[in-house]
Amino acid sequence: MDPVLNPFAPGAGTPPPELAGRDELIAAVRIALQRVQLGRPAKSLLLVGLRGVGKTVLLDRMRDDAEAAHHQTLRIEAPENRSLPAMLAPQLRIALLQLSLNEKAKQLAQRALRGLAGFAGALKVKFQDIEVGLDFEPEPGLADNGDLEHDLQALLEAAGAAARAAGTTLVLFIDELQYVAEEELASLITALHRASQRQLPVVLVGAGLPQLRGRMGRAKSYAERLFDFPEIGPLSPDAARQALVLPARELRVEFTSAALDMILHATKGYPYFVQEWGKHAWDVASESPIGESDVAAASIVAIAALDESFFRVRFDRLTPAEKRYLRAMAELGPGPHRSGDIADNLQRKVTSLGPTRGSLIHKGMIWSPNHGDTGFTVPLFDEFMHRIMPGQDWRTA
Repeated sequence: MDPVLNPFAPGAGTPPPELAGRDELIAAVRIALQRVQLGRPAKSLLLVGLRGVGKTVLLDRMRDDAEAAHHQTLRIEAPENRSLPAMLAPQLRIALLQLSLNEKAKQLAQRALRGLAGFAGALKVKFQDIEVGLDFEPEPGLADNGDLEHDLQALLEAAGAAARAAGTTLVLFIDELQYVAEEELASLITALHRASQRQLPVVLVGAGLPQLRGRMGRAKSYAERLFDFPEIGPLSPDAARQALVLPARELRVEFTSAALDMILHATKGYPYFVQEWGKHAWDVASESPIGESDVAAASIVAIAALDESFFRVRFDRLTPAEKRYLRAMAELGPGPHRSGDIADNLQRKVTSLGPTRGSLIHKGMIWSPNHGDTGFTVPLFDEFMHRIMPGQDWRTA
């Protein structure tokens, strides 16, 4: 088959040709934004799930839909070791400048921009990574106390008032939210709570790894009442087949039923892997329909590609002790596993492994579904660990 026409798109946040199985979630966000715009109560949403389930793709699709419906949006991807004020300030400035173009909202948007100037100046001492262009002089007393929780609340109130005057909704789309420090999460939750109490049209649509739910609850105990936490998992068998069949069919290419079953078995329905197998099956096949032998050959290439990119980029960030911990987890299977069982496999005490486990959680490699349990955040990572650290030499490395 012509590789130039290959419809499949594996990649970090790359939109698939067919976004299958996510219609209900997309509709839920659309309804929430419409309700808030009308002054009706609606919860913010935080999408939680493992790597490779398509959270970033969903977030971008939801933002595209929000902008098409004339909501005012901003988009942030939270990296490790960067402060929330530093990420938020430049994007909020752009949103407020756009709101200031609306005659009904101009004065309120400019007031919010003055608040942003005070916010950045007052917090620069604590959060030295804040860099934002300032369009107005600060307004004394507006978001300039130097206390993040108080100032962010005042700033989002001012921004929400401008959005309400413009007849729109201010929507914060934040990806990788699990990397934001809990103290800063607490300030964000407080600000959103205050905006909700004031019936201001400010909504957060975020995404993160499964530990985000617990981090939000620890940051503020009422977070579970302020947010919905839809869990994003693998595609259903029907949705996974749809993601493969429909893009190929548009180009007059079919899959045999057995080939589809092989791909679903290999990928477990995870959208990133579905795209990876679809791409390589297309490239391997010489004609339609794509059959079992094509998928068998494609699987070898797909696994090698994942090992050198999707898996390896995460593996290379680990210390030797962290690698041994994950290899011990993999020895027990996909998981989740009891922390005690992992320690037994390493012939160590659970308490001595606490720092290693904590570091792996911080790096987003593992999470705790329940107290004392540990699971991989990356699907199929147990299989990769067996390939990259075969045999038993890892026990004495």
